[in-house]
Amino acid sequence: MATGLSHALKHLPRQGHQSGSPPDWWTAGALVLAALALMPVAAVVFFAVDSSGDIWGHLVRTSLPGYVGNTLWLMLGVGCSVFLTGVSTAWLVTMCRFPGRRIFEWLLLFPLAIPAYVIAYAYTDFLEYAGPVQGLLRALFGWHSARDYFFPEIRSLGGAITLMGLVLYPYVYLLARSAFLEQSVNVLEVSRVLGRGPWRTFTTVSLPAARPAIVVGVSLALMETLNDYGTVDFFAVYTMTAGLVDVWLGMGSLAGGAQIATTMLAFVILLITLERISRRHQKVYQQSSSRFRALPAYYLGGFRSALAIMACALPVLGGFVVPVLVLGRLAIVYFERSWTPAFQTYTLNSLLLSASAALLALLVALFIAYSRRLNGGRVLGFATRIAALGYAVPGAVLAVGILVPFAAFDNALDALLRRTVGISSGLLLSGTVVAVLFAYVVRFLAVALGQVESSLEKVSPSMDMAARTLGYRAGQTLLRYHVPLIRGGMLTAVMIVFVDCMKELPATLLLRPFNFETLATHVYQFASDEMLGEAALGSLTIVVVGLIPVLVLSRMIARSRLTSGNPAGQG
Repeated sequence: MATGLSHALKHLPRQGHQSGSPPDWWTAGALVLAALALMPVAAVVFFAVDSSGDIWGHLVRTSLPGYVGNTLWLMLGVGCSVFLTGVSTAWLVTMCRFPGRRIFEWLLLFPLAIPAYVIAYAYTDFLEYAGPVQGLLRALFGWHSARDYFFPEIRSLGGAITLMGLVLYPYVYLLARSAFLEQSVNVLEVSRVLGRGPWRTFTTVSLPAARPAIVVGVSLALMETLNDYGTVDFFAVYTMTAGLVDVWLGMGSLAGGAQIATTMLAFVILLITLERISRRHQKVYQQSSSRFRALPAYYLGGFRSALAIMACALPVLGGFVVPVLVLGRLAIVYFERSWTPAFQTYTLNSLLLSASAALLALLVALFIAYSRRLNGGRVLGFATRIAALGYAVPGAVLAVGILVPFAAFDNALDALLRRTVGISSGLLLSGTVVAVLFAYVVRFLAVALGQVESSLEKVSPSMDMAARTLGYRAGQTLLRYHVPLIRGGMLTAVMIVFVDCMKELPATLLLRPFNFETLATHVYQFASDEMLGEAALGSLTIVVVGLIPVLVLSRMIARSRLTSGNPAGQG
């Protein structure tokens, strides 16, 4: 999630600590792991050079401009939505005092637990012609058919922008609130002395200081928008991701899919470049003594208080309460039909697959982060950046980049065994859960890596020197001393990666073995067949699991700025 990548972006450029002369295999292992993480991206670019026949030319003449246009409009709409909602709510709960503020600090993060495709399914049932909203309107006004009145079409580009904005704004809220909590009290007090009110202080002091964090949050939301497949497919909004899946599976052209994937990579590179450029000259320094002082607060009353409550309540209601109530009602109505042995198997598949991927991601992140701590240097720093790149790559793109080399390895091994010993090895990597696990680890490694690096940096280098003096090797030092000290950060990393894997749809949908389903693909299959009732229980299960890291993140933010042992602004 956002916290893992924000840590990665914050800490990656720093040099590691030196600690004696560690074995070369630490560095070599970290470089190999980074190369494996880069492999899917390199495979996509390499395979896109191959000929796709006339498919690419046909796409350029017909569908591709529409894919690109829809993607741009979707990203623009979602970007504006998450910026306005995330920044405004973060400012209100951090700098203003009004009834319910402390509760909204937590509640505003809750929509982060809901995947975009789940909220799309919930609102379609809620707002469609046969749903409760239009049914109530017809009963109240005596309308008999859809020709008697106008109602916005939820399954449209505008509907996709609205719903994705509701569940993705917490990325901006999360980082903007952290930035506002880290403001210099001295600067805010000077602004007040100069006669600036809340609005001018916000626009001239707080917003410019928080701009780097806000840009990162918006970039994360846009990357998730580019990665989405379930929502745009269900709403028939043909974006780049939907086009990739259609060309790959519908037209049977992997080369054509790889060429679209390369175009999507250009979007990702553009986002990362713009984010880096925006933060290049945005270094804000503050006095450490002011960090532990309570932030000056603006007390709201009357009409202003009501507006603040409404501004914070609407995103929570629209992004969490309404979809959960809709899913809960459907889950109860269709429980007997949904709670089947097959559903239990899908749930077990999701839990085991996500837990395995989270554990593997943690181990890889721990190895890379500790290698960098031992050696430091630009080479390992670059390798760490490469390893964290997967989070920015859409799941559908990763699927193309993983399937190509895995299938090539399987075919080469099978041909070799047939020639030498006369047996077939079958599919060992492609078409198995190994491919799905690899995709999960590559995509969410940045989350674990950022959390582990952040925790390791809090351990004094003297700990390493003392362990070396006592004769412990690097691996023994890691297991005996560092792991116990950073187990809190490790647990957080595992939990966040676990939930992200539970929600991942595009990579799972494209790489899963035959007759293998997870909760995400189970929900997608039923929703695609317009059986939203049968999809409700699986959707609700994903949401409930997703609430766990949200609560942890909220607690971490609340404790990020302390004054005399109390959260800032409590008094």
